[in-house]
Amino acid sequence: MKKFLLLILLFPWLGLSLLQAVNPFETAFSDGVLRYDYLLTGNNKTQKVIEMQIKKEAFWGGCKKLAVEAATLGTYRFNVTSAEKGTLLYSQGFSPLFQEWQTTAEASRMERAFYQVIRFPFPRQKVELSIECRDKQGHFQVIHQAVIDPDNYFILAENPLKPAVTTLRKSGDPSRKIDVAILAEGYRADEMDKFRRDASRLTDTLFHTEPFASEKDQFNIYAIETPSVDSGTGVPGRKIYQNTVFNSTFYTFDIERYLTTSDMKDIADMAACVPYDHLIVLVNSKIYGGGGFYNFICVCTADHPLTPKVFVHEFGHAFAGLGDEYYNSEVAYQDYYNLKVEPWEPNLTTLVNFKAKWQDLVQKGTPVPTPRTPEYENKVGAFEGGGYMTKGIYSPMQDCRMKSNRPDKFCPVCQQAIRNVIRACTE
Repeated sequence: MKKFLLLILLFPWLGLSLLQAVNPFETAFSDGVLRYDYLLTGNNKTQKVIEMQIKKEAFWGGCKKLAVEAATLGTYRFNVTSAEKGTLLYSQGFSPLFQEWQTTAEASRMERAFYQVIRFPFPRQKVELSIECRDKQGHFQVIHQAVIDPDNYFILAENPLKPAVTTLRKSGDPSRKIDVAILAEGYRADEMDKFRRDASRLTDTLFHTEPFASEKDQFNIYAIETPSVDSGTGVPGRKIYQNTVFNSTFYTFDIERYLTTSDMKDIADMAACVPYDHLIVLVNSKIYGGGGFYNFICVCTADHPLTPKVFVHEFGHAFAGLGDEYYNSEVAYQDYYNLKVEPWEPNLTTLVNFKAKWQDLVQKGTPVPTPRTPEYENKVGAFEGGGYMTKGIYSPMQDCRMKSNRPDKFCPVCQQAIRNVIRACTE
């Protein structure tokens, strides 16, 4: 140690180069991914985490840097800390389907369980995993903790499935780019040519939409061929039931156009053949619909005339945590937002702490709240209505890709939020 310090004193540049050569990320993590599978179960008032399995996967697609602070977006988050020192090593926010179900009328009558998967770099030493959920005041509360020993022989290290993969876009090293895996749902084995064309078409749509257009060189895109027995998807309201690889279905929460899948185990198993940060399930259907969940999954049909706009909208949810800005719909949520606190979504506000949102983008002279009148049609303000609610929630513009199918683009506030995510993942 004394010799090392003497070298630094005599040759400061040598000490700096030696210190820079030690990557804190590589000190904490080895190659690969630790995947933690669990059930999130409960009703409108309770929730419980039940561990299902722990796996080691080969490909980590995320940034190779330690977390500086805990994640702030999402209704849930998980933190990975050193079991020995309690140092935060990794943190990620997310929003699963379960948290939406808790706000439905059904959740007041029964309990349900949803399969969940979270992933983080494979640790070198014991770590503590904590899963947290926001309470009504917007504060994260721990709902589950587990100590994970990377040497535990019950951590599964199976050979991954090897579906065919087409690289639609390759921009660089996965650790320095954003990696998106698109999986086929409701495509038979003889329809994979169509799947590749559909995936390529929708990728082109995304990269013609700002800010993704000017940031396309920050993305790697993979199309994963996962054939189904039947073509299409389930539509229970029409008594259509299809045998598909990920069991997707319309009529989620009995909403006709809400298309989701809760088959996260099979999705994660199939996606493990590539490095990925975000998952898209592309459904071979002409029906209008989809669903998007922050840092969780994006689901969209391939062949409706409005598919390009729906796809971009749902990816806005999944990628940047953008909230829905519409307020007149069939959405079956009850008391979704507490109007006494700021929503975490970057494009919604209760004006409780507007300064923390997009106040700096509002031009001088624009009133807040802002009336929905022609005078302010193309200006950033705070327009009442959003997040499924007509009162108490405000959105940035009178219309946006996150509100309706009329605009072809995101508003400036949503664009800024998307760019923030891109910068955080690639710089």
